[in-house]
Amino acid sequence: MSKFNKIEDHYWRNIATRTVLSIITIAVIIVFLPRSLDKPFHYEEDQVWRYPTLNAQFDFPVFKTDEAIKAERDSIIRQYQPYFNYQDDVEQRQIARFREQFKNGIPGLKGDWVNYIAARLHVLYQQGIIDPTAESQLESKGETALRVVVGKEAEAVPTDSMLTTINAYERLFMDPRLGPNRTLLQSCNLNEYIEANLIYDKDRNEAEESDLLNTVTPASGLVQQGERIIDNGTIVDAYKVRVLNSYEKALAQHNAGSNEITSTLIGQIIIVSILVVLFTLYLALFRKDYFVKPRNITMLYVMIVIFPILTSLMILYNKFSVYLIPYAMAPIFIRVFMDSRTAFITHVTTILVSALAVKYQYEFIIVQLVGGLIAIYSLRELSKRSQIFLTAILVTLGESAVYLGLQLILTDSLTKLDSTMYYHLAVNGFFLLFAYPLMLVIEKTFGFVSTVTLFELSNTNNPLLRQLSQVAPGTFQHSITVGNLASEIANKIGAKAQLVRTGALYHDIGKMTNPAFFTENQAGFNPHDKLTEKESAAIIISHVTEGLKLADKYNLPRVIKDFIATHHGEGLTKYFYIKYKNAHPDEDVDPAPFRYPGPNPFTREQAILMMSDTVEAASRSLKEFTEESISNLVNKLIDKQVAEGYFRDCPITFRDITTAKQVLIERLKSIYHTRIQYPKLNTEVDDKK
Repeated sequence: MSKFNKIEDHYWRNIATRTVLSIITIAVIIVFLPRSLDKPFHYEEDQVWRYPTLNAQFDFPVFKTDEAIKAERDSIIRQYQPYFNYQDDVEQRQIARFREQFKNGIPGLKGDWVNYIAARLHVLYQQGIIDPTAESQLESKGETALRVVVGKEAEAVPTDSMLTTINAYERLFMDPRLGPNRTLLQSCNLNEYIEANLIYDKDRNEAEESDLLNTVTPASGLVQQGERIIDNGTIVDAYKVRVLNSYEKALAQHNAGSNEITSTLIGQIIIVSILVVLFTLYLALFRKDYFVKPRNITMLYVMIVIFPILTSLMILYNKFSVYLIPYAMAPIFIRVFMDSRTAFITHVTTILVSALAVKYQYEFIIVQLVGGLIAIYSLRELSKRSQIFLTAILVTLGESAVYLGLQLILTDSLTKLDSTMYYHLAVNGFFLLFAYPLMLVIEKTFGFVSTVTLFELSNTNNPLLRQLSQVAPGTFQHSITVGNLASEIANKIGAKAQLVRTGALYHDIGKMTNPAFFTENQAGFNPHDKLTEKESAAIIISHVTEGLKLADKYNLPRVIKDFIATHHGEGLTKYFYIKYKNAHPDEDVDPAPFRYPGPNPFTREQAILMMSDTVEAASRSLKEFTEESISNLVNKLIDKQVAEGYFRDCPITFRDITTAKQVLIERLKSIYHTRIQYPKLNTEVDDKK
C-alpha cells in the first residue's frame, strides 16, 4: 500500500470513528430523555412562578382537589339513608310456626302462654328486626336513620329504634311475665321464631348512592381562553395550584392523539445531535491527539452520556431534585486528567443536553455552568485532598449565590425566597467530596494517572525507590538531580512538572540489576574492563528492558513506563560503539547491537527528561566547571539530539528547547558552584615597579 493510500485510509478511519461515537452518544441520550407532556411545568405551593406569564390557550374547567371531592362524597354518604324493605310475611310465617309447634301449650307452664308469647313476638316484629350484619354496616358508615319501605311508601326511622335478631330475643325476656320463666322457656328455643323482617335493598341503594355521588362535580369554575392564569414572579397559592393542575390536565387531553410526542422527539434529536457534533468537532479541530487515545475519548463521551441519563431518570421518577446531582464532578475529572479547555467544553455540552430534561432550563444552565467554572478554576493541579474539599465549598457557595441572585430578580421580598434549594445545593457539594475516591476508579477504569498518584509514586519511601537508594545509591542521587532539573524546565515551558519529576525518579530503575556496571555506582573498579564492547553495550542497554520488567512487577502506570523506554530513545551507546569501531577499523560495524530499543520521546515531558538525563550524566565528566564549559556542554549535547532527530515525534518547540538549555545551564552552574575566573597578577609589571 502506497503512502498516499495509507494516509487516505487513516483519514477515513478517523472520520468513521468520530461518526460512530457521535451516533452512539446521541442515541443513548435520546433513549433516556423524557418526552411526557403530562407535566409541562414544575411548581409548588407558596413558591414563586418562575416561568413567563401564562395565558389560557383554550377554555378549561378549574378542577377541585381530590381531597375536596372526597370530602363532598363522604358528606353525601354520611347523610344518605339506606332503604330496607319491610316483609310482613316473615312475621306471619314465624308466629304461625310457633303456634303450630306449641298448640298443646308450653310444657311446664299452665295458662294461655302461647297466645301471650305470640303477642310479644308480634310487638317485636312491628318494631322492626334487622340482621346483625346489616346493623354493623350501618354503624361503620355512621348512619343515624334508615328508610323502611312498606308497599310504595318509605318512612325514615332512627337506626337506634331497630332491633337485631339478637336484641329482639333479649327484649322478649324483658317482659315481666316471661322474665321469671326464662329458664323454662329457653328449652322452647324461641330464638328460632325470630327472623329479620327488614331486608337491605342492595340494588336500590346502589342506584340511589350512585345518583347522589354523580351530583358531585369535579370542577368549581371555568377559565376562558385568553384569560391570564398566572404572572411571572407571582406566589403560587392554593387556588393557583388548582388552576395550574386543571390547565395541565386540560392540556394533556387537548394534546391527546396529536403528534406532540413525535415533534418533541424530533426536536430532542436535532438539539442533541447539534451539541454532540459540535463537541466532536472541537476534539477534531483542537484535540486531535485524544482520538488516538481510547481512554481519553471513552471517558469524555461517557461523561457526556452519564449525566443526562441521571437527570432524565430523576425527572422521570420525580423522587429527588436534579440539583442533588454533582454535575461539577465531570469537569473536575477532565481537568485533572486532561486539560481545562476540554473540561469546560465537555461541561457546557453536558449541561445543555441535560437541560432538555429539566423544567427550569434557564435557572439550571446558569447555576450549573457557574459551578463547573468554579470547579475548573479551583483545581489547576490536584496535589492534596484538601483541594477537593475547598472546591466543594466554593462550588456550593457559588451556585447558592447565583441561585439567590435569580430569586431576587424574580421576587420583591426576601420572605418569598425558596430555602429548599439551598439544602439541595449543600448536598450537591457533599457529593462532590466523593470525587477524590472516585478518581481512583477513573484511573483504574480508563488508565489515567492523577497528580495525587504521581505524588504518591514520587515518595522516596516507596518500596521500589527505597530499594534503588540501597542497591544503586549513585543512580538514586542521579535520578533525584535529573528530576529537579526536568521539573524546573517543565515549569518554565508549561509542561507537567510533577509527571516529569516522577518519571525521572524511575527512569533508571533497571540499573538495579547490574548497578556496578554504571559509573555513578562504581568505586574505583570498572567491571567493563573485563568485557568486550558488545557485552558491555548489552548490559548498559539492558537497564531499559530490566526497568520495564520491574515497572510491570510493581504495577507502575503506563505513563511512567514510557519514561523508562524513551529516556535514551533509539540512541547508541556511543562510548562502546566508538571504542569498538576504533578497535575494528576495517570492519563495517553494525550499530544494532549498540542501539537502545527506543522509542524516541513522543511527549514534551519525555523530551525534557532525555535532555536533563543526558546533560546531568555528561556534566560529571567535565574537568572544570566554568560557565563556558557548562554552556558548551549543554548546547553541544542538546543540539546533537535535535540534529539526530530524537525529538521529531514529540510536540516540543525550538523555543521550549532554548528555554531548557538556559535552565540546565543555570542549574548546573548553581550545582557545581562555578566562580568567575580571577585575573592573574602580572609579575613582570611588579618587577619593573
